[in-house]
Amino acid sequence: MTAIYHNQDRVILDVRSPGEFLQGHIPGAKNLPLFSDEERALVGTAYKQESPHKAMELGLGIAGAKMNQYVETANLLAPDKKVLVHCWRGGKRSESMGWLLNLCGMDVQVLNGGYKAFRQWGRSFREGHTLKLIVIGAQTGSGKTKVLQALKKRGEQIIDLESLANHKGSAFGSLGEQEQPSAEHFENLLMQAYYTINPEKRVFIENESKKIGCCPLPDDFFTQMHQGFFMYYQIPESARIQYLIDDYAQFGVEPLKARFEKIKTKLGGDLYKKALSALDNHDYAEAARAALHFYDKTYQFGFERIDPSRKTQLILNHANIEEIADQLIFTANQFNIS
Repeated sequence: MTAIYHNQDRVILDVRSPGEFLQGHIPGAKNLPLFSDEERALVGTAYKQESPHKAMELGLGIAGAKMNQYVETANLLAPDKKVLVHCWRGGKRSESMGWLLNLCGMDVQVLNGGYKAFRQWGRSFREGHTLKLIVIGAQTGSGKTKVLQALKKRGEQIIDLESLANHKGSAFGSLGEQEQPSAEHFENLLMQAYYTINPEKRVFIENESKKIGCCPLPDDFFTQMHQGFFMYYQIPESARIQYLIDDYAQFGVEPLKARFEKIKTKLGGDLYKKALSALDNHDYAEAARAALHFYDKTYQFGFERIDPSRKTQLILNHANIEEIADQLIFTANQFNIS
């Protein structure tokens, strides 16, 4: 299965239906569906209610009329004509498409076991590799994602979970982001990130709750994360407010009001009204203070629950992202986390 990542010269063609592909696919794969979602449902119904033979006849009738289209699309997706074809279990769909593309001059490999085997391998691979995780924590608005990227520029290994999930983690986290992947595909993306990691060296990640938006962290990874070493840093509130303004004011009043509505009961009536009034007056700084009042309490509760032997805290009088990254590296070295 590791051939998927070693044979980068081959384009991965997933011949499952668009709905199956959207639910989850091998990262980097391109969809060349043998059947549309509707066609797949018809073939499946024929298989269950009539017979496998009837389903085969129906499938051949549908696919036969589109053979030229399959080849034209494959040539556009893989101009070098080297492809790795798969379906759900490496069965008739991938065998049929592989036969056709090979007949038309493409260099074809069929993935043994299909997407199902990839999923099983991915989970096994992740569960079999323990990472040296350094978990970065900081109050809302502290630029943690920017710090992660600064660490990456310095040659450190990172896993940017929020980037994989297309979500910043809070009630406001979907603003400015693309649609989130399904839970299944988020797990695939995490596995891909995992595969690039050298398990002998430390890995920085951002502290996250069990769910990032609608994407749950796999149980084994979440457990491993909370067994890592935690580095919390604290920057001045004024800098945090400015970071929040820079990140969110651009989306305007109404989208921000909708996000405050999500945490209305947790904020309390008075603070909620104060936040909405501030937004009506375009006072984004005051609205940010209202949000921080809620999120800081959550942060403090989480910080206090961490085993003191597995955490350290840096109180900083600045918010310089590059310097924060350098200080985290210096601290990791002090604790001999290599």
